[in-house]
Amino acid sequence: MGNFAANEGLSIFVILVWLGINVFLFVHFYMAFLVDRYYYTRVILGQALSWARAPAACLNFNCMLILLPVCRNLLSFLRGSIQCCSRTAARQLDRNLTFHKLVAYMIALHTAIHIIAHLFNFERFMDSQLMINSSYLPYVLSQIGNNDNRSYLNPIRSNETNPTIVMFTTIAGLTGVVITLALILIITSSMEVIRRSYFEVFWFTHHLFIVFFIGLVLHGVGRIVRGQTVESVNVHNPNECHSHFETWGQNNSCPVPVFAGNPPMTWKWVVGPMFLYVCERLVRFYRSQQKVVITKVVMHPSKTLELQMKKKGFKMEVGQYVFIQCPSISQLEWHPFTLTSAPEEDHLSVHIRIVGDWTQALYTACGGDKTVVLDAWTLPKMAIDGPFGTASEDVFRYEVVMLVGAGIGVTPFASVLKSVWYKHVQENNVFTKKIYFYWLCPETQAFEWFADLLQSLERQMTEKNMSDFLSYNIYLTRWKDAEAAHLRVQYEAEDDPITGLKQKTRYGKPNWDNEFSAIATQHPGSKIGVFLCGPTALATALGKQCISHKESGTEFIFNKENF
Repeated sequence: MGNFAANEGLSIFVILVWLGINVFLFVHFYMAFLVDRYYYTRVILGQALSWARAPAACLNFNCMLILLPVCRNLLSFLRGSIQCCSRTAARQLDRNLTFHKLVAYMIALHTAIHIIAHLFNFERFMDSQLMINSSYLPYVLSQIGNNDNRSYLNPIRSNETNPTIVMFTTIAGLTGVVITLALILIITSSMEVIRRSYFEVFWFTHHLFIVFFIGLVLHGVGRIVRGQTVESVNVHNPNECHSHFETWGQNNSCPVPVFAGNPPMTWKWVVGPMFLYVCERLVRFYRSQQKVVITKVVMHPSKTLELQMKKKGFKMEVGQYVFIQCPSISQLEWHPFTLTSAPEEDHLSVHIRIVGDWTQALYTACGGDKTVVLDAWTLPKMAIDGPFGTASEDVFRYEVVMLVGAGIGVTPFASVLKSVWYKHVQENNVFTKKIYFYWLCPETQAFEWFADLLQSLERQMTEKNMSDFLSYNIYLTRWKDAEAAHLRVQYEAEDDPITGLKQKTRYGKPNWDNEFSAIATQHPGSKIGVFLCGPTALATALGKQCISHKESGTEFIFNKENF
């Protein structure tokens, strides 16, 4: 329970508070529309009134939250401000995208409830107009305000129309359709399979959030949900007057009720986050206009492109990431990449795996498909936004660290290991006393671009008599029969045939249970930081290991990169 509380306790608390506020708002606003002021509205609509208004309040709350997790500059500022006080609180900010998705699911749920309830409402509004019967209270209520059209209850003002026409001719109906269509496109294009395979579709449809928020703010302007005014309730008690509606206005006891719509409230919920997000975009735009110079392009095996760049005033920490735009490819698309350079270097670098249309276009623009070296002036212009903080910033805050990278997911740890190398060259003290590095890769070519760094670290640690500082474990998870035969022959060589390191490459996948047990035994009573940049399945496995292992009083703290 101790490890579980350390890893998940605050996250669960935040989620429970968020769910609690949603439940409170739903119940509070459900009950708020059961008061006398909305008695006559309920005569027409029944309980569907409360079922429409309660989720609307929850939508306001969640739409207030949805933009905050994607304000990257704000999160980086908060992370830097609170990590000196609480590592646990700072780690919650690394789960911003998870919370963003949860809020989106909640918005989808309340939107569905809101729509279904209003479909019933529109049908009942229409029925009360069509039921031409002066002894039928809903019909009488629907006729109020027909002459001056100022104090009415039923927003459908004629029996010669239908709910579909009303839906597309009222502000509430039209904006509701636009909001719903935008939300459907945003959510469906955010599915993992589309986001991974067709990032451009995800990117462009996600910007329909602008249409969504404009429609959301305008949605309540028509004041389609109406109730008695407070003054009218004081002189016309619906509990007493509803039974003799035929004589309304004919005596002093029950005048004709006066109705009014509620003023729009959504803008009060979302104006703050919208302002913060506009400021966020202005900061991004300003930084994107600063000049970036590509100083070096390296084509690595397994279609990995390394770009080394310089930008005036650029400062970074280990493990951070940037967003990169190439205007010659697309004026709108920005893609996140982890920085593989160290803070001590005079340039910034990224390693980009060529897996999609945008990365393939960048590969071609940088001369990846050419045999000749391109002149510097022919290289494409680049724009950079960032850097932004991630979980890997906290690496040097732990005495013992486990770094786990899968495939190209090793990139944040390239920055960490480079920084370690520079710190030892410059003889700077490092709080971290032991690093366990694990790299899982499916093909031998992928090791080549990173092997030089590992070889340099290995030599340096040997020269400084610090061989125990860095323990690295490299796993080849897939191989061909021909490669296996060659590797078997070369296995007895002093250096590994794949990486050139003294430490031999292992085959298959780690037994994480054994690895965690061994590390816990080696460092009793320690708080060990586990950092992962890799797939969800691996994150789930490591998260479970961090919770289940507590040998010798050891506490494993799990951190995962999120983009």
